[in-house]
This record gives sequence, structure tokens and C-alpha cells, in this order.
Amino acid sequence: MSNRLFQSVIHQMRDAINRTIGVIDETGTIVACSELTIIGEHIVPDASEIFSTFGKKIVSGKTFLTFGNNLQSDCAVFIDGDDEEAGRYASIIAVSLSNIKQYHDEKYDRGNFIKNVILDNILQGDIYLKSRELSFNNEARRCVLLVRVPEKNDSSIFDAIAALFPDRSKDFVINISKTDIVLVKELRPQTEIKDLEKLARSIADTLTKELYISSLIGIGSIVSGIKDLARSFKEAQISLEVGKVFDTEKTIMKYESLGIARLIYQLPTTLCEMFLQEIFKRGSIDSLDHETLFTIQKFFENNLNVSETSRKLFVHRNTLVYRLEKIKKLTGLDLREFDDAIEFKVALMVKKYLDANPIKY
Repeated sequence: MSNRLFQSVIHQMRDAINRTIGVIDETGTIVACSELTIIGEHIVPDASEIFSTFGKKIVSGKTFLTFGNNLQSDCAVFIDGDDEEAGRYASIIAVSLSNIKQYHDEKYDRGNFIKNVILDNILQGDIYLKSRELSFNNEARRCVLLVRVPEKNDSSIFDAIAALFPDRSKDFVINISKTDIVLVKELRPQTEIKDLEKLARSIADTLTKELYISSLIGIGSIVSGIKDLARSFKEAQISLEVGKVFDTEKTIMKYESLGIARLIYQLPTTLCEMFLQEIFKRGSIDSLDHETLFTIQKFFENNLNVSETSRKLFVHRNTLVYRLEKIKKLTGLDLREFDDAIEFKVALMVKKYLDANPIKY
């Protein structure tokens, strides 16, 4: 549809500019042109040179200028000539076509509509009306997966993920930032969160095998209704932030599996600091050395079982008891007592959370 709009504008400008002007897509194919006979032809052998960076390019005696969004330009204006006047014409046409494309996308493009929904850029009352205008299935079950790459996001990452979900009427792959790509997946009635974890694993494996890129993936809750997609998106964001603090070894985080870490993340930092002061009245948690913290960790992993923990640590049972008594003397908490162990476990998580200072959504 946008190509027809491009052609309309190019046709109106043809007589005023009196040069061959047109638009190419990412493959270098002419999609609109003042010379109708060459539409569909490849004007350049390698379009990557033109789309690699923003700004004017001179190729084969023609001036090219990309336009589109900040993350991924998918079109470029071209005009005969490499002189200063050609550059000015290219700039004027690029601005005009960019505005037309943006208006078209906002009014008719489903992907742009979904992007506005998950980013909370559309009023709740307008979501139903817009979804009906776009013939959207408003009540389908959907979930948001947030893919975060450590390096700068480029078109190859987006294309690799989009290729996994070819049904563009149901599944939407959207660029959010330089490092984040969102997948809004429409689900079957029987789909569960564990199925989405497998899906996330396949995305991560694809990026690793094809592009040698590591990724982190956050999975929000399954929701019914488009208006709740913004909540699922925020949950996917929180999953990544909480996972970065409490599960650094995991690359796939589910919001529904965050447990107590999710509660700690939602607490004000002042309340967390007060909690630590109340728990460690006798001494600071910072006074515990690495060996002691490692002992505590293993003690928790073995369900507060002294014999099993000493065996795993390759120390005598009495040695472990001595260490636990030392912790009791320092903190006033006996980790062999269930209630004290819970308080200490939560306190360690709160301390870890405060040290990490994660982004809150």
C-alpha cells in the first residue's frame, strides 16, 4: 500500500524536478519511479552500502538518501545526478515520503498499532475501536516475549527472529530499542507457559547458531485481550531486570516463575534498607566473609540439613556447626531454625537487590 502512495508523490513531483526520481527497498529493487518502465528493476548491485548508515550516498552517478524509523530504514530515495541540487531534491522528497509512510503506518499498519499498545501510547478506550477498524481478533490469547541482545540491534537480528514467525497477521516482531526486540505471539487455547519457554529457547538458539549472538529473553504472562498486552510487556521487562539480579546464569526468565524476587523488586529501596537494619541489629551483613556466605548458600541448597551440607562441603559436621554458631553470634539468627533461615534468605536477596540497583518499570 505504501508503495502506491510513494508512486503518487513521485508522479506529482516528476515535472517540477525534471529528473528521474524514485524509491528503492532494502534489496535495491525500484518500488516507485518517475519512469514507470523500470519499476521492479534492481538499480544497484549491492543495496547494503546504501542502507548501512543514514545520510546521502552517491552510487553510479545517482544520489541516494534513506528514510524510515531510527532503528531500521527500509526505503531510500534516489535521483539522477551527484551534484548539490540532487542532494537538496533527495532531502525534500525523503522528508515528504517519510511523513506519508509514518501517517500510513499509524493509520493502517497492524504492527505499529501493536507497538503503540504495548508501549502504552494509545488510550484504553481507543484500543477496541482501532482493533475493530483493523479487523483484529481482540479476544485471542497472546503473550509478549522480550529479546535483549548485548550488542547493538541491527536488521540481521530482527530478520532472523521475524523469519521464525512468517504469519504476520497473528505474530508481530517489533523493534523497541537498540538492544530490544519484542515478539507478540498469538497462542492456541492449549498453549502454556512451558511451551513459550521452548519457543524462547528456539529463538535464542537461532541467534546463537546463525549470528553468533547471545541473548536474554523475558516472558510475560499470557493475556486475553489486546488491552492487556502492555501489562505482559512490562512483565517481560521486569523478568529480565529481576533475572539480572537474582538469576544471573539464566538466559530465559518467566515472570510467573520469579517468586519472592518479584516481590522484592516491587519494594521501595528505603523499605529494603530498613528491613536489613532490623534483621542485622548485632552486625552488618557486609561483615560476613566469602567462606561464610558460601557455607550459607550450600546450607540453603541442602534444605537446612547439617549432615548433607557438611558432606557436600567436604568438612566435618562439627566444623559446619561451628560456622553456624558463628553466624548466630554475629547476626542473632540461627539458620537451623526455619523462621530464622527464611528471614536470612530474604535478607540476602534484599541485599543483592540493593547492590544491583536495577531499572524499575
